Amino acid sequence: MGNKIVTFSEQQLEDYQDCTFFTRKEILRVFKRFREVNPELVPQRMTENQANKIHVPFEYIEKLPELRENPFKKRICEVFSCDGKGNLTFNDFLDLMSIFSEQAPRDIKVFYAFKIYDFDGDHFIGSNDLEATLHHLTGSELTAEEMQQIIENVIDEADVDGDGKLSYMEFEHVITRAPEFLSTFHIRL
Repeated sequence: MGNKIVTFSEQQLEDYQDCTFFTRKEILRVFKRFREVNPELVPQRMTENQANKIHVPFEYIEKLPELRENPFKKRICEVFSCDGKGNLTFNDFLDLMSIFSEQAPRDIKVFYAFKIYDFDGDHFIGSNDLEATLHHLTGSELTAEEMQQIIENVIDEADVDGDGKLSYMEFEHVITRAPEFLSTFHIRL
């Protein structure tokens, strides 16, 4: 019976359960997915220190099937990475997977969606953020005029206070009216 590898201590698992939307079993499944990304870099048994120190480069993370086809994969990883460059520690990866889980509440998902679309980090979604979003979604399929028209339409529709950009509250108001938001803002384990 003594051959079982203990990935985390009981205290680590309890701490992870307290700060995520996962059960112990799901946390271990998330770790398995993280380790599969780069088994040479990620040890089978993680100390608390390693869980926050070992960074798996974005080039490996982006190959996960859950992210591979997502046009926002780089931005998602940047938002969740403590280095801001998309390289993830296990703790970063666990946070990402927790927020994108089906158990995460809508308001937390909306908060992170706002962060993902706020490319310039100014706490508003302005024209430049909307342009970056459209580039991620369409590549170069839209003309400059089409892009400008879409940006103007979004701001006209959602900018309640007329300042030419979307605050978090304005963004939240729009997202809560989008029934497909919860079904698209998730990653299944």
